[in-house]
This record gives sequence, structure tokens and C-alpha cells, in this order.
Amino acid sequence: MGIVTSVTKDGFLLPSAPNFRDLGGHRTTSGHTVRTGVLFRSDALHSVADEDLPVYHGLGIRQLIDLRTAHERERLPDVTPDGAEYAAVAVQDPDAAGANFADVLADPESARAMFGDGAAERFMHAVYRELVTDATALDGYRDLVERAATGPTALVFHCSAGKDRTGWGAALLLRLLGVDHETIVADYLVSNGRQESTDRWMRRLSANSGLDWADLVPMTRVRTEYLDTALSHIDEVYGSFDDYVAEGIKVSDGTVERLRERMLY
Repeated sequence: MGIVTSVTKDGFLLPSAPNFRDLGGHRTTSGHTVRTGVLFRSDALHSVADEDLPVYHGLGIRQLIDLRTAHERERLPDVTPDGAEYAAVAVQDPDAAGANFADVLADPESARAMFGDGAAERFMHAVYRELVTDATALDGYRDLVERAATGPTALVFHCSAGKDRTGWGAALLLRLLGVDHETIVADYLVSNGRQESTDRWMRRLSANSGLDWADLVPMTRVRTEYLDTALSHIDEVYGSFDDYVAEGIKVSDGTVERLRERMLY
């Protein structure tokens, strides 16, 4: 089957997975361009609608990388594209505070303690610090980079909302490919216009939490400040982004070179 692409008038490849998008098309500081059709990022892929399946199966995806925790994967298993390898690559410790926030939101007392009175924003900054230091995250993001570098491609990686765990993965890959910071931030923020499905899901989860929706809004959107927290924490812990790559996720120069050879033209 040939590769099928169809973008709706709203700019969605898959309306039932609105944050599914191509990371290609960005220019690098060296004058190259990230190839289209080889590297996709997404939100949840358990509920791809029947009408979206021809496009989904026709994208030529050969690897699906699921960044969610085991609990999330078991609760909502992915629809895997035809011919694709499925890989569970967790980037969050399942025992970390708030990792299973669905259970937290089901308990009003726990929900208020963890997410009420401005705590949700503090929680998000803590999540981004963990994404660049936690052992599970370091192993997972190394695996993501190596899989993108060695193939097969096309490849899609995703979490639940496609904005935080996936957002950092996308920022990492684009930075390794040589895309400038301003462009990376702009790509990261695109997720904010693609959270309708996540909002419905979060409203259902939080219905009995005793929290106002305003308490949870910091968890439903990405903010430049969250990405800044991750990058600042990298400087604090490792000294530089290059040292994070070499000493944190332990990705070799050879792997970065292979990534660029595969993803750039």
C-alpha cells in the first residue's frame, strides 16, 4: 500500500488523534530541512476512529513508540498501524508522585493536596525536571533517539495528551537535528490548540475530584516556562545540553550523526 496523507481543513492528519503531527519541514541552523513523513508525534492512539484508519495505516509507519506508563498502556492499549513494530518505552517512573493522576483525581482529598491552590503548576514544573533527570526518563529518551536514528522509519512516538512526555521527546530530537530554539518552542506550543480530546478526558476524570477546572488548567496546556524549566535543570545538573546528551541520556556522537543522516536533507 502506498503512503496516504490527507490533512483536514483544520490541519489535522487524524481528527480522532488531534495532536498527531509530522515533525518534518523544520529548517536547521546548518541549512538542512527535517524530512517529512518519517517522524511523527502524537497524543493517545487507543481511539483512532474508523474513518481515520485508512490514513493512519497508510502513513508507512514502521515503529510505534509508546511513552506511557505500564498502567496507562494496559488500561488503554494502542491501535498499532499495519506493519509497525510496537515498543513500550516508558519515560516516567510509575511510582512517581502523580504518575497515575487518574487515581489521584478520584480521591478529593488527594486531588486537593496534589493539584489544588496552585499546586498543579508546581507539579508540572516538577514533572519537567524529572523528565531530564529521572533514571526511567533517561533510559527511555535514549531509546527513543536510538530508535529514530537506526529505524525503521517512519516512526511515531506518543503519550496520552502528546504534549509533555512527547513534547520533551520532540524538543530533544529537534535540538539534536539542529533546529533552533525559537522553532522548537513554537512546535511545542502547537499542542495547545490540539487538546480538545484531552480536555474532555480530563473533565471526566476530575468530575468527582472536588477541584475547579481552573485548578487543573496548568496540567492541560503546555507553557514556555515548562520547557524552560527542563532546559534550566539540564544546565544545573549536567552543565550543558551537550553534556545531558553525553552523560545523561548517554547518546553517542555516532548516534546523533546517524539521526541526522536519516532525518535531514
